[in-house]
Amino acid sequence: MSGATASVARGAPPPDCPAVGASPLGSARAGLDSCVHCGFCLQACPTYLALEDENDSPRGRLVLMRAVLDGRVAIDDVDVATHLSRCLGCRGCESACPSGVPYGHLLEAAREQLAAVRPLPWMARLILWVFARPVALRVAFWFGRMARDTGIAAELARLPGALGFPFAMLASTARDAAPASAPNAAPASIPNDAPAPAPDAARARATVATLDGCVMEGLFTEVNRATERVLAANGYSLCAAPGQQCCGALHVHAGDAATARDLARTNIAAFEASGAEFVAANSAGCGAMMKEYGQLLAGDPAWRARAAAFSARVRDATELLAAAGPRPGAPLPHRITYDAPCHLEHAQKLSAPPLQVLAAIPDLEHVALEDREQCCGSAGIFNLIEPNVSERVLAAKMQCIAATGAPMVVTGNPGCLMQIGAGLVRDGRGAVARHPIELLDESYTRAGR
Repeated sequence: MSGATASVARGAPPPDCPAVGASPLGSARAGLDSCVHCGFCLQACPTYLALEDENDSPRGRLVLMRAVLDGRVAIDDVDVATHLSRCLGCRGCESACPSGVPYGHLLEAAREQLAAVRPLPWMARLILWVFARPVALRVAFWFGRMARDTGIAAELARLPGALGFPFAMLASTARDAAPASAPNAAPASIPNDAPAPAPDAARARATVATLDGCVMEGLFTEVNRATERVLAANGYSLCAAPGQQCCGALHVHAGDAATARDLARTNIAAFEASGAEFVAANSAGCGAMMKEYGQLLAGDPAWRARAAAFSARVRDATELLAAAGPRPGAPLPHRITYDAPCHLEHAQKLSAPPLQVLAAIPDLEHVALEDREQCCGSAGIFNLIEPNVSERVLAAKMQCIAATGAPMVVTGNPGCLMQIGAGLVRDGRGAVARHPIELLDESYTRAGR
């Protein structure tokens, strides 16, 4: 190994080493000890494949974490910051690991410890500040929608490299055109404010409150309304959960665990007040975060039991639909390929439900995507903070997508929709990225439901 992992042999830790003891990494020591350095994680790691550096592999980063914990490397060492920051946090290594190393939680602990001594980049701090404040977030997304809907984002997407990529992401969220795979089909005309149909009381399955989400409600509003409609069409009774906020995923992944815990407490209280039996998320990253509130608040005696009970009620929207059948809709003549969101595939361990949702749509042609379980390079705000690494990871994904020839990529996470969507905007093939629930909703609309 070179660089950081080669520098770990700097001698024994001093007796009063601050890295040892009651630190975030110290609390996660058991998970770190379970790594046997077998290397199965290497081929599952998108940054290792892109950068070909052992320091940018899960095994290499675990060596760094161990060195920090043992006091052989300082937490504020520039190499530690570099290699931990380059990790996407996709948790693909967890699916490949035979020892069950909880890598995602170890990474979050390490970043929390790192953030205490080395501030995040200014852009990351700004984004996290906005996402933790509902009023600022609404203003930010208003400007985002304005730039998208006026065509400004599409124009600025032509700027080279990292300058234009955020605008390509924004442009890809537009939903005013018929899907590319059915150019002669009229797009379903569904008002965003149309109420979800009420389920038949005799067959109501359960009460569900949906997470609005930040990016989902801000840029994918119609997908949220579609989610409500298809849940109702499959027998779920919907109830509101006012007062909910950002799930905190962006914050905890960046090392700002304190803000994430505050947001988690707010959301737990809001959804408890709703009285819903289930909490549905149509964003893989948000669902994974909320399913781990129990762990996030495990050190808070006043909230740990409530957090665990809340997490047990969280479901991805496709989980609920798969449990209901789901009901088949009208045929859709689309040719699609499916890309698995990392936090659905690896964090939530859900592979089948999105495919069951797609299988309920007659005439939908599904072309298998090679390496569908590999990260696309989005990873929350990673693509804005580490654009060069993100671009290299996305390039591999785009090659696989192009090989399918499918004019529509289906995936269930807003970050993935925007990352892949931006790649599709910039490659000029006319392909689009869509959420699986969008297609089921379109199928139901054509069936008259």
